[in-house]
Amino acid sequence: MAHPDPLDLSRPMPAGYGNRLFLFAMRRMASGGVNDAHAANAMLGAFGRSYRRPLVLMRAMMLELARASSRRILVAPCCCARMTADEALMMRATGEALDCPALAYERVSELLGNDRALGALTCLQAVAQAHADLGRPLDLYAG
Repeated sequence: MAHPDPLDLSRPMPAGYGNRLFLFAMRRMASGGVNDAHAANAMLGAFGRSYRRPLVLMRAMMLELARASSRRILVAPCCCARMTADEALMMRATGEALDCPALAYERVSELLGNDRALGALTCLQAVAQAHADLGRPLDLYAG
């Protein structure tokens, strides 16, 4: 299956605080590294004293995506009000990871450019579960 044009920014920003927090932290970690202070501060502001679990899981997710990918995953700057095709694909897979893992696996495989996506899917599921447990669920089916 041909991957969509990654420079296509036709996808709108997702609604909901949890969704936008996920996108912001993902973008900050992609550009500034997994130890980005802005991403950590955003998680602290959103989750209070319980911020460590979603932050550590988000870091693990980003590292696993980078490790397992056989292609470059394009992420827009934090100031961009639209999403790249890769961001939309990752967010959609994350939103489906808990309810439809087989479909999410297909999306993650497409994102990574290979079928070695089980570790990445597990990380997406853990991030989605942490957000849901802490009151900021990811309902990212749109896109």
